[in-house]
Amino acid sequence: MKDKFYQYIQDLQNTICGKLEEVDGKARFREDLWERAEGGGGRTRVIENGEVFEKGGVNISAVHGALPESMQAYFGVKDSDFFACGLSLVIHPKSPMVPTVHANWRYFELYNGDGEIVDQWFGGGQDLTPYYLFDEDARHFHQVCKEACDKHHPEFYGKYKERCDSYFWNTHRNEARGVGGLFFDYCKADKDMNMEGWYSFVTEVGDHFLDAYIPIVTKRKKLPYTKENEDWQQIRRGRYVEFNLVHDKGTLFGLRTNGRIESILMSLPPKVQWRYDHKPVEGSEEERLLNILKKPRSWI
Repeated sequence: MKDKFYQYIQDLQNTICGKLEEVDGKARFREDLWERAEGGGGRTRVIENGEVFEKGGVNISAVHGALPESMQAYFGVKDSDFFACGLSLVIHPKSPMVPTVHANWRYFELYNGDGEIVDQWFGGGQDLTPYYLFDEDARHFHQVCKEACDKHHPEFYGKYKERCDSYFWNTHRNEARGVGGLFFDYCKADKDMNMEGWYSFVTEVGDHFLDAYIPIVTKRKKLPYTKENEDWQQIRRGRYVEFNLVHDKGTLFGLRTNGRIESILMSLPPKVQWRYDHKPVEGSEEERLLNILKKPRSWI
């Protein structure tokens, strides 16, 4: 399974990067191959200063070795080896009218002292973070997510949409990071779904990512905007940074397993503002966004 899924994310990285370059029309991805001293490595690809994308990363990794003590406690195991691979991406568009997007699809194995698999699971998801909210864009993103889920189980979309709303929540701000999408983790074999079934589901979601995001980018990338719009984008990006550094499990896992720091922090946007006690103008589009982010909503 690990070889099969790693091949899948290598191919998906190529597909996604190719499409993003096509949409941008100017910038190209820079590639870095890296190795982890304890075992494994990855392929980081970053795009910067494009016509459409200000900064973005589409990274894959496959790491293995002894599970660090901090993660042993987290998983409730002792002296265990592990393997983890995944694709993680974050795209920060130049225009404040185009939303930031994040996605991740991953696979994990734990082994006993004899090298036998004692646990394995998939995880992942994708979510949208607009700065100026076009309701039809949120509906489109969620509709594509739902269509991918519905091919595998009628309850998946509702369950994983709710988990996304719960996970991507800045508790210290009491607001959502964005308008959500899907979030699933610890997808293990049970009486209803074997690991092949989970593989099929996760790759289905991955295959639908471009369908969910690219039409939004194409529709919004040429809209006019002002310096005030850019300021708001950068203020909201500050909230994005806060979530990734305070709450995000993937960031914490990478830091605790001696991951490549440049790849872990590639999700951070290049231009950010923190303004003291900033409040948007009453009745503005900025205020409308904040009000919507105070409570999860159904987009379909």
